[in-house]
Amino acid sequence: MVRLLKACGAVTLLAAFAAPAAAQDKAVAVVGARVIPISGAPIDDGVLLVKDGKIIAAGPAASVQVPADAITIDARGKVVMPGLVDTHSHIGGIGGADGSAPLQPSVRIYDSLNSNDSGFKRAQAGGLTTLNVMPGSGHLLSGQTVYVKARNARTIEGMMLRDERLASGVAGGLKMANGTNPMRDAPFPGTRGKSAALVRELFVRAQDYRQKTAQAAADDPKRPARDLGLDALSEVLDGKRIVHHHTHRADDIATVLRMQKEFGFRVVLHHVSEAWKVAGEIKAAQDAGGVLGCSVILVDSPGGKLEAAEIRYDTGAILEKAGVRTAFHTDDWITDSRVFLRMAALAVRAGMSREAALRALTLSGAEMLDLQSRVGSLEAGKDADFIVLSGDPLSVYTKVEQTWVDGVKVFDRSDPKDRLYATGGLGAGHDQSPYFCCFGSDAAGGWAWRFGGNAAGNSEAAP
Repeated sequence: MVRLLKACGAVTLLAAFAAPAAAQDKAVAVVGARVIPISGAPIDDGVLLVKDGKIIAAGPAASVQVPADAITIDARGKVVMPGLVDTHSHIGGIGGADGSAPLQPSVRIYDSLNSNDSGFKRAQAGGLTTLNVMPGSGHLLSGQTVYVKARNARTIEGMMLRDERLASGVAGGLKMANGTNPMRDAPFPGTRGKSAALVRELFVRAQDYRQKTAQAAADDPKRPARDLGLDALSEVLDGKRIVHHHTHRADDIATVLRMQKEFGFRVVLHHVSEAWKVAGEIKAAQDAGGVLGCSVILVDSPGGKLEAAEIRYDTGAILEKAGVRTAFHTDDWITDSRVFLRMAALAVRAGMSREAALRALTLSGAEMLDLQSRVGSLEAGKDADFIVLSGDPLSVYTKVEQTWVDGVKVFDRSDPKDRLYATGGLGAGHDQSPYFCCFGSDAAGGWAWRFGGNAAGNSEAAP
């Protein structure tokens, strides 16, 4: 367990660990660790100094002055790095769009999230501090995503990040998908061509709505009636809201690039199993400013759907070589949040540089959420989100020992209650049922594999 060094007194020591919020009153200095700031080279015998939820300094011990009254954590032999950023998660008991239509931009995923869901505890145990929680991919457009911090909060409001540019005031993107997942029975499309046509029709409507709304005064009788879905799409067209697009095959990736160019929205390409085939085209779209990069998943048991049959471990390496910004995501439950670090290790094994792989867990993901000014690296002025690791982040033997969000410790592996979520076992994950398309309740009350929705009535397709 990480120990306190400074003579703060036994009462102070116990209070600091029993009530993490107390860390807000005094500066916290993590000393002696190998600090990986992501924005610069690793620092041996480094110091991370935080106070009032912000990073004050991160640097060599000789250059960081620790206040005399600081709570000092001895992290000798440990590694400290930024909290991990997950660009694509489904924790929280999500329930987004339903089977009534293939395009539902008015749906706000945060209306279905439970901050007490054990998925958030798993995320903390895995070192995840910022997450993009999304609806599933069973629709061409399944709703608005939400960017959250893995804080301990009674309601989802306590976890949401704010964005006053958006009508909802809640930071988030828009989830879209193509390929086989949204190709279903009517009213859903049955072909890729029809899927693209429906998307185009909706964006043309959004363009018209946006133009008329901008031109009409508030009391103008010609002003369009308020439409929540078209409001969200107008924010997309204005560049305020990012599209997070599920896509696998190279031809489907090309369709997204075509749509992006046609309508001018900003987009992150998610999954991209065949991105290695069109890395040059993705780089060109990134250079043009429309594509923010690729959010990649690397699974250690490939399979599950034909359009992901050609997924490759070296996709990260190929994209890095091409100059494409690359992040990783869990798609939790596809990859459990607790083993997110392994994603970078798999990528490095397949040829990605260590620096790019660690950036893909942190700063690159923050850039894909427009949050790079707040999270993703250990720099003065940024949010005090960091993790303490037992060893090298790419080692299979390394454990997340502590996770801090906004300068508050939210996970401590030495605490038996937290350790339960890290290791699993009775009581660690009983609160939510799977949201996938292919689970359902059988006659005996257990979970059975099937297609078409689960017992809760969710019709989201598996990612």
